[in-house]
Amino acid sequence: MASLASAQRPVVGVLVKRLVIACAVSLLVVLLVFAGWLAEYALRPGPPARGDSAVVNIPRGMSLASISVRLEEARLLHDDIRFLVLARLSGLGGKVKAGEFRLPTGLTPLNLLEALAAARPVQHTITIPEGLRLAEIGALLGQGGWFDPRSLDNLQTDRAFLDSQGLAGASTLEGYLYPDTYQLTRDVRGAERIAAMMIARFHKVWGELTADLAERPDRHKTVILASMVEKETGAAEERPRIAGVFLNRLRLGMRLQSDPTVVYALEGFSGKITRRDLQTPTPYNTYTVDGLPAGPICSPGKEALAAVLKPTATDDLYFVARNDGTHQFSATLAEHNNAVQRYQRKNSGKKGQ
Repeated sequence: MASLASAQRPVVGVLVKRLVIACAVSLLVVLLVFAGWLAEYALRPGPPARGDSAVVNIPRGMSLASISVRLEEARLLHDDIRFLVLARLSGLGGKVKAGEFRLPTGLTPLNLLEALAAARPVQHTITIPEGLRLAEIGALLGQGGWFDPRSLDNLQTDRAFLDSQGLAGASTLEGYLYPDTYQLTRDVRGAERIAAMMIARFHKVWGELTADLAERPDRHKTVILASMVEKETGAAEERPRIAGVFLNRLRLGMRLQSDPTVVYALEGFSGKITRRDLQTPTPYNTYTVDGLPAGPICSPGKEALAAVLKPTATDDLYFVARNDGTHQFSATLAEHNNAVQRYQRKNSGKKGQ
């Protein structure tokens, strides 16, 4: 019996060895088949597309499976489970970020994953012109889908937000959403985030303009007056002179009598100021109130702010439009009345400043 058992051991050992080899070979074959199956997909270009690139928006928190559906809809990818396998095995799936991305068409799935992992969000150029009101800025950004304009309306008098943005001297956001060209990405949305960005730009410009001034100017009063200069000026070179006129009138206790301040308080303005409009008291009507209006009437740009900070030294107290984008300036009321007669009453009947 001992000899029989001894004889069977080599046979069992051979069988075990052959079984191990067979399993190893089978596993290798399976791995080779799997690798070929995955490689065939990974290196096959995406489906035919209409253009050279496509834009894909990936919201924060979106699953890899949902991302693959977005890529398929954009014709960047074939519908295939192997994309998820490739993404996980390559480690690139964990590097995909949220955002809006422009990606080349015709890439292989592997190249697409690499491009997506390294992609930077699409930047949208948004220009806010000088002289827009808060409501107009909200409408412009609302049209672009950056936020609901009503959310900016709700935010404009939020005391906590104003204080958090360093606007303790202001009662509203009016005047502080700095007009400029901004590069926005779709992950920067919402009135609060975009308003904060524009206010930060205002603070930067204000710091640059006041850095070399011997005396610290009153920021809020400067913004109010600059907003008036912005709305009154058709010719850029006149800004410092118009600022000089307003400052002269303030110094002498004269009312500023600026039509744009009247218009600011009017609802449904038809485009023509009436005598009744000029005589209707509002906190913004500088024909009926002394000094500055209650607040800014638009967002002034850098040049308008600079004009108030460094106005032209002049004796002028009046100006009237020449109807060509420029103004006729006068130092006396008699000169001004003559200018009004010459440029306004004969041409359009509009009342001058």
